[in-house]
Amino acid sequence: MDSPAPISRSLFSLAIFYGGMVCIAGVLGNKQVALGPLAVEAGIFAFLLLVVVSSAVAELHGRAVANRLVLIGFVPLLVSMALSWIVVQLPPAPSMETERVAAFTMLMSSTWRIWMGGIVAYGLSQILNVTLFDALKRGKGRMLWLRAGVASVLSQILDTLIFVTVAFYGVFPVGQLIAGQMLAKVALSLILVPPLIYLFVGLGRRLDAPAAART
Repeated sequence: MDSPAPISRSLFSLAIFYGGMVCIAGVLGNKQVALGPLAVEAGIFAFLLLVVVSSAVAELHGRAVANRLVLIGFVPLLVSMALSWIVVQLPPAPSMETERVAAFTMLMSSTWRIWMGGIVAYGLSQILNVTLFDALKRGKGRMLWLRAGVASVLSQILDTLIFVTVAFYGVFPVGQLIAGQMLAKVALSLILVPPLIYLFVGLGRRLDAPAAART
C-alpha cells in the first residue's frame, strides 16, 4: 500500500495560520476601530490575512488546493461558533464577577442572522478571491501585487454586501453602513494586501526550499 504524499512545509504552516485567523476574525469584529475618517470592524484585519493566505496558497499550490483550504476553513469557523454558544449557555462559576460575566456574554453572543451572514460572506468572498486571483494569472505569475489587490478589493465588496444585508437588512437602513464599510475595506485591501502577498509567498517558497538553501 502506497503511503500518502507528505504535505509541504508551506501548505502545512499556512493552513494552521489560516485556521487561527478564521476563528479570531469573529472575535475581533466586536470592536469598531477608527482609521482617520473611516470606521471599520476590527475583524477586517484577520479577514485580510485570510485573503492573503488563500491567494498565497493558490500561487504556490494551485487554485484547487486553495479552494479546499477555504472549504476546510468552515470547520474551525463552525466549531468556534458552536463552542461560543455552548459556553455562553453554561452557568458561570460563583466566584466570577458579575461585570465580567456580562461583558463576556455581550462579547460572545450574536444573533442567528449575524452568524449566518458571517458564514455565507466568508465562503463566497473567499472562493471569489481565489477564483479571481488565479484567473488573472498570466505566464509565470507576474504582477502578483496587482492580482492580489484586485481580487481582494472585489471579494471585500462582495463580503460587505452579503454580510450587512443578511445580518441587518430590515433592522435599520443599511445603505450608509454598506458604503462606509466598503470604502474602509477597499482602502485597507489596496494598502495592506500587495506587500503582504509578497511576504507570504516568499515565506512559503523559503519553507519549501531544500534545507541547504534555507541556511
